[in-house]
Amino acid sequence: MKDRRIEHITIHKISSGEINEMEDKVAVEEPLQIELEYSTASGRMLKNIAVTMRTPGNDEELAAGFLFTEGIIKNAAAISEIKRSHADENTVQVILKENIIPALGNAARNFYTTSSCGVCGKASIDAINTVSAFTAEKDSININTAILYNLQDKIKEQQQVFEDTGGIHASALFDTSGKFMLLREDVGRHNALDKIIGAALLKNELPLNNCLLFLSGRASFELVQKAVMAGIKVIAAVGAPSSLAVEMAKENDITLIGFLKSNRFNTYSGKDRINLK
Repeated sequence: MKDRRIEHITIHKISSGEINEMEDKVAVEEPLQIELEYSTASGRMLKNIAVTMRTPGNDEELAAGFLFTEGIIKNAAAISEIKRSHADENTVQVILKENIIPALGNAARNFYTTSSCGVCGKASIDAINTVSAFTAEKDSININTAILYNLQDKIKEQQQVFEDTGGIHASALFDTSGKFMLLREDVGRHNALDKIIGAALLKNELPLNNCLLFLSGRASFELVQKAVMAGIKVIAAVGAPSSLAVEMAKENDITLIGFLKSNRFNTYSGKDRINLK
């Protein structure tokens, strides 16, 4: 069966003054349109909610996670069905149950998002400060540094598309003992996280307040905001955080780790959850 996440192409490799034709693999990037069907005073409405550039795969999770992290739906109980359009494999329809009214006022933006920026086109900073239902959730997380140092090696065992293409982001969940739980890959870092959160949402596993979130790239504001929505308390990123990401992590009592390596990392907030022994 063809892997829709990877495309085989012909390239010309230039090295030491020589040019050679060879086959290569690249990560697929295609648009996904998310449609929402819901109740209104005059009957059922079908509305185009978003178009996001993504790597095909786990599209139902992506749609559910997107609607949840944007505050448009509150929980999985709001969803009656998620189905693909018969006419277009790049369109997903999320059908809400009768009398469930989506909070489209939380989505005050032009919902076209690129693979590199999930919040481009936001109408205002207020539109992205969605309110999590899990801000009051408590945790007793205490993570040894050795667990954090080993995360990247564990990710390499799971991240197949990255190994094939080198051009994709990953989000992954681990428990607090470092046991691998779930990974999703996408050309868009925000899509990879929405797929993770969507998978948990559809399995009624939220909040994820006793999980560790691993990010293969930088920790941007949008990713921390999505983690807040899912109740995540620990984020470990390979890259750097932004100033807004650090601010949001502090405001929501999240342990935010950046520049994670096999023997070192920086902690930007929530250092009390890290055990240095």
